[in-house]
Amino acid sequence: MRLALRGTAYRALSELENPVVLVFMGVSGSGKTTVARILADRLGWPFMEGDDLHPQANIEKMRAGQPLTDADRERWLVAVTEWVERRLDNRENGLITCSALKRSYRNAINRRGSGVVFVFLAGSKATIAPRLAARPAHFMPPSLLDSQFDDLEEPQLDEPHIRVDIGPPPGVIAQEILHKLGLGE
Repeated sequence: MRLALRGTAYRALSELENPVVLVFMGVSGSGKTTVARILADRLGWPFMEGDDLHPQANIEKMRAGQPLTDADRERWLVAVTEWVERRLDNRENGLITCSALKRSYRNAINRRGSGVVFVFLAGSKATIAPRLAARPAHFMPPSLLDSQFDDLEEPQLDEPHIRVDIGPPPGVIAQEILHKLGLGE
C-alpha cells in the first residue's frame, strides 16, 4: 500500500521500517495538543507538548500580547528539533506539537530530510478565534491570532505533510489522520 503525502509517495507509516515523528503544526488554537494526545493514546507513542519547550521569556512575551520574532523562536525550535532527533536516533516513533508556521522552521525540524511528517491542522480565523477566547488560562492571547496567520506559510507539495481540516470533532480528526497515514483500521 502507498500513501501520497502531498505529491511525494511514501509507504504507509505502519509498514515503515524506520521510525517517524509526527509534528502537529498550525496556528495557536487549531487543536494540535488535543488531537496529538488522542493519537498518542491510540498509538502508544511518546508525546511532547511543544509549548513546554518554550523559554520562559517567550511565554512572558506572548502573555503580554507581543508576537514572537524569528530570533525569539530560535531556542524553542532547537529544543523541538532535539526532541525529534532523539526519537529518531533511538529508533522511536513520536508525536510533538509545534506551530512550525514557516517553511524555514519546518526545514530545521526536518533537517535529516526523512523521518518527519508534518500534520497541518488547517482552519480559518473564524473557526479558531472562539477557541482561543475559550481558553483564558493559556499564555497565548486571542489578540495574537492575526500575527500567527501573518507568519503562516502553508506546507508545500515538496514537504512531507498531510493537511487536515479542523472543522470536525477532535476524535474524528484523529481518525482521519490515522487513515491518511495508513495507521488506522
